Amino acid sequence: MRIHYLQHVPFEDLANMESWASSRGHALSKTRLFSGERLPPPSSFDWLIIMGGPMNIYEEERYAWLAEEKEFIKKAVYGGKIVLGICLGAQLISDVLGGLVTKNRYKEIGWFPVRLTEEGQASPIFSGLPDRFPALHWHGDTFSIPPGASRMAESDACPNQAFILGKAIGLQFHLESNPESMKRLIDHCAEEMVSGPYVQMPEDLAAARESYDGLRVLMESLLDRIERELGH
Repeated sequence: MRIHYLQHVPFEDLANMESWASSRGHALSKTRLFSGERLPPPSSFDWLIIMGGPMNIYEEERYAWLAEEKEFIKKAVYGGKIVLGICLGAQLISDVLGGLVTKNRYKEIGWFPVRLTEEGQASPIFSGLPDRFPALHWHGDTFSIPPGASRMAESDACPNQAFILGKAIGLQFHLESNPESMKRLIDHCAEEMVSGPYVQMPEDLAAARESYDGLRVLMESLLDRIERELGH
């Protein structure tokens, strides 16, 4: 498959998703929005991945490319592409599908468990994940479940952790992270790590490599199921 991804800042890239795509023989391309690169024609890809970033989805005056990106995502969704959004990417998908993005009650940064909802447990895509699994989080905003979409997962700090509508999937949490990508995030966004019930400190995020290996296994299972169920 031809996978294209949108990158909002230099320090948030595909991380472990890049090695997954390479091992499965997929062709990768990207648009670095922060560098002013132009978006490609939708005919050039089969699967769109929208990465995270520290900005808010409504900061269109500060980030001039946001409005064009939203239209691009909408065309990809309604054009029948697979569209996967992570963190900010999921919020952008929710927005273009009629959902709302607001401040979450809690800032959620660190290793916290995610639970599948009943719909998630019954989903051909999400049922490959355990009913409860550890994930990495780094967000202060949250999305509402767009009209017609199904809520797939939740956490104690945030009731809306994942949704699916057709071939569009939003994940608030991070499965793609590895120690290197997390170090870059801490280096650039450490000021967000303020005291709170769901905010861990840098030393907590630098967990044993086995924890990140577990994330990679979960991520590969989810991506394989997305490809199998939606890639036709």
